[in-house]
This record gives sequence, C-alpha cells and structure tokens, in this order.
Amino acid sequence: MSTTESSTIETPVIETQRERTDLPLVVMPTVIPTMLEPLSDCLPLLHDLARVRFYTDFTLDEDTVVERIHDADAVIVIGLHITDRILERVSGHVRCFAFGGTGVASYINLPKTRELGIRVCNVVHYGDHAVAEHAFALIMELSKHVGLLDRDMREGQWEGIDGLDLYERTIGLAGFGGIGQTMARIAQGFGMRILVWNSHLHADQAARFDAQPVDDLGDLFAQSDVVSLHLPLTGDTAGIVTAKELDRLRPGSIIVNTARAEVIAPGALAARLQRGDILAGLDVFDHEPLPEDDPLRHVPGLIMTPHVAWRTPGANRNLTKQVVQSLAAFYRGERMNVVE
Repeated sequence: MSTTESSTIETPVIETQRERTDLPLVVMPTVIPTMLEPLSDCLPLLHDLARVRFYTDFTLDEDTVVERIHDADAVIVIGLHITDRILERVSGHVRCFAFGGTGVASYINLPKTRELGIRVCNVVHYGDHAVAEHAFALIMELSKHVGLLDRDMREGQWEGIDGLDLYERTIGLAGFGGIGQTMARIAQGFGMRILVWNSHLHADQAARFDAQPVDDLGDLFAQSDVVSLHLPLTGDTAGIVTAKELDRLRPGSIIVNTARAEVIAPGALAARLQRGDILAGLDVFDHEPLPEDDPLRHVPGLIMTPHVAWRTPGANRNLTKQVVQSLAAFYRGERMNVVE
C-alpha cells in the first residue's frame, strides 16, 4: 500500500490509493489525534477495496464536515455527531457510516439511516477495561478526593478532608455486559458487595462474580452506596432511570455514568443533584460538547470528564481495527458489526 500525504492551506490530508479512482472512497472528516497512528496501521485492510482519505485535525463544524465528505461512499465517524441535517445533505451518495463506538444511537439517527438505506456499523467490547477503569477513577475521586486535596496542597492548605471507605460498601451495577462485568472484577478487589440489575441477567452469570441479582432497578438504587451505569442506549433503555429511581438514592451515596446520558430521563439527574446530598461522576452528557453555560458546571459534589473514558491506547487500537474491518466487510459484500 502506498500512502501519500498532501497539504492544503487548511489541514493536512492523508490518502491511500489516490490513483485508484475506480475504487469507492472512504472519508474520515475529523480525527482525534491519538487515533492517527492506529488508524494508519489498519488501512492496509482496505487495499484494493477502497480508497481512504482522512483529515488530520479535529473539527465539529457542520459545513466543514459536509464539504469534506461531499464525494464519500462511506464515512468513518469518531467523536462526531451526524445530525439529521448532515444526513440530509449527504444521503445521496453516502452508503455506510462506520461508527467508532458502541452507543451509536446517540450520534446518528438510526431510524432515519434505515429509511435512507444507509448501513451503520459500530464496534463491540473494544474498551471494556478502559471504561471500567475510568468509572472507578471517578468513584475514587468522589470517595478519596485526591484531585481536590492536591489542589488544596498546592494552595498551601493542610487541613484535609475525610475520605469514604469502599471496603464492604455496596456497589450497584446497572447493566452487566462486558464493562459491567469488568467493574464487578475491580469491585471484588476492593472488597465491595456487588448488586446487579440487568434486563436479561442470568443468576449463574452474576454468581461468577459473587454478585447478587436485583429484580427492580429502583431497589438497586436504594440498596447501593455507589451506583454505576453501564446500560447500552436503546429504545428500551432511553430514560429508564427516572426521578423515581434517583429519589431512592440515600444521602451520601455516589452515582457514576460512563454509559450514555440519555439512559437518564431528561433533567432528572440535574434536579436530584441540586439537593446537594449525593455525589456524582459524569463522563457523558445530554449535549456534547457540554455548553459553557450549562448549569451542571456549577453543581457542587459533581466530577465531570469530557467523554474520554474510552480513550486509551489499547481501546484506540481495538476500535480503529474494528471500524476498518467493518468497512472491508461492507465492500466484500459481507456483514460485520452492522447495527440492525
């Protein structure tokens, strides 16, 4: 494979097989810099199947994105929301979106892509450990306050604040797929009691992790010192955590969401946090990027990170490989990770 790089005034572009105009074109209109290397390593998988063009900067500007994919047959989507307006503008030529993540419904209107006959692929289990570790990092900050104490120390303070024991506390896991099960293994190491709620949970599956199944989601919230959400976003899970469940959190408890913001009913968590009696860690939000004037930025007892739980070298390698493999399957007339 020969990969050539060309520069424009705006941004460098990397292209493969430029001379093969007989091949369909795959475009990645924006890229997270740490994905450049693993993505480039996977491009030989598309040799003689498709040309590839990807832009080496990161942009969320809609007009720029549309211009960059104006002649694309397929689009790699990572860290970018494909709005309905973008869909309408590119549906005449784009036949496939290869999404680099699991919660594709948050980024692309799936009913609309089905209506337009556009294939959407996602990736699976690419970052189970990365996301679980990040969720526990949020839990650790909320229970041990290491970041806050570091800031206090640098400002000359020495008073300190009390932490919270995780040992023999109860963690409730809402969702028990790959990430939820990884969370359970980590929680075992801390000596925590583990409760699990999942819509299709088998008792023997929970037993492998010394976890206790809970039949009612509200009971999981009521009985846990820490609740961590690991539910995929589907038609059944959208808004599944309501104000009713959040009301059952005991004062002093912790809730962490590294799944999708949409699994919580709109406004319900913000309203619960306003009481000031629970702590929360969030890596996902209803609107991303989080608006500068969003009230969440000023809620006490809340730790926020900008949807980065999945961003590690190992997860990047797994993600980019699956994205390119799904495109290779598309052009071979096969199916891989197709979102039904």
